[in-house]
Amino acid sequence: MPGILRQLSGLGSCTNPVRLAGHRTEHNLNTTTGEIGPTLRRLDSNDLPAGDLLVRCGNRRTTRCPACAETYRRDTFHLITAGLRGGKGTPEQVTTHPRVFATFTAPSFGPVHNRPGTRPCRCGARHPADDSALGTPLNPDRYDYESAVLWNAHAGMLWRRFTIHLRCEIAHRAGLTQRELPERARVSFAKVAEYQKRGAVHFHAVIRLDGPAGGETAPPHWATPELLTDAIRAAASRALVPGPTVDGRTHTFAFGPQLDIRTIHGPDFHNGQALTDRAVAAYIAKYATKGAETATGTLDRRLRFAAELATMNLPAHAERLIRTAWTLGARKDLEHLRLRAWAHMFRGHFSTKTRRYSTALGALRTARAEWRRLQAAIARGEDTHPVEAPDETTLVLAHWTYTGTGLTPTEQWLSASLADLEGDSAR
Repeated sequence: MPGILRQLSGLGSCTNPVRLAGHRTEHNLNTTTGEIGPTLRRLDSNDLPAGDLLVRCGNRRTTRCPACAETYRRDTFHLITAGLRGGKGTPEQVTTHPRVFATFTAPSFGPVHNRPGTRPCRCGARHPADDSALGTPLNPDRYDYESAVLWNAHAGMLWRRFTIHLRCEIAHRAGLTQRELPERARVSFAKVAEYQKRGAVHFHAVIRLDGPAGGETAPPHWATPELLTDAIRAAASRALVPGPTVDGRTHTFAFGPQLDIRTIHGPDFHNGQALTDRAVAAYIAKYATKGAETATGTLDRRLRFAAELATMNLPAHAERLIRTAWTLGARKDLEHLRLRAWAHMFRGHFSTKTRRYSTALGALRTARAEWRRLQAAIARGEDTHPVEAPDETTLVLAHWTYTGTGLTPTEQWLSASLADLEGDSAR
């Protein structure tokens, strides 16, 4: 019992872990002679209380695994924060660089139920915040479901086109050629995709203007938040992606007219109203664990057959979006969009960033894994700073195979008991 409890506690309350069978051994290796020394440590799944090695699922969706989603949200918060105030390999001087927080929306595909301030909706009613009608079409038969689905499929390409135009617009305002711009300044950004109630994707982005070496160098004297804001507006209006022709109708995709750009102020300028580093990071991280299923009530996993929809209690608007994607996905001329594989959600990367914006999610996971290995070594009483010979290193041999996903009923009960105990101790 103590062994299985220790193994489950290492999952951090993950409810759907991956089960692996196999082994991992560590040996001393003489780099000069190639001689492999005796086994230093060995981990065998057969010796583990659960009979398998249990690994966190790492799913970012709250509906799939709340614990792993919370870890993902916190990692995203630290990633965004590092690019705003420094840390984790990013210099603190980025706080002095021009930085804005921009929101890019999708165009209209037809009127929907909304909450326009103090005025009633177009339908004449005043919708509460939790009204399921919000975001659904006033007239579903006249709503452009085809364009809505294809917009989501091309949104990632549209963002890429915007970033190309943004660099051109900045160079133009600085009196530089596009070839000269990288020698004077560099654009760094981090963006996330969020689903609106109507099921259309829009983007939140932190955009920063740095010197030629990124955050390590100061931007030129002409780099200001005003110049960056003006360039973003111009680039967003120029960004266009030609779409497919479906039944004689040609599609072209662009951002919607609602473009919100706000200058980010450092903590020294916080007066209770300013948009601060922490507020931006928390706002973006909030959407790191939300998918289409959170906004529109649709699915959080892929469909295998369209017939599955008949057994699901989905909102009519979400189901029609999925069925439209499934129907379009059957067309040979649209197979490159993989609409059936992504019928349940936005097709594309949920979050992207430039290399020089800040640290990476992979680096944060690696640092966390190293810390856990260090804590485990301390618990075993091992020397955490062994002195190796100049011609020696550690050879790791591992072989793992997938055996399943999830916990057994007994493991689920024990895991829930651990969570209750942790909650009581926290209180």
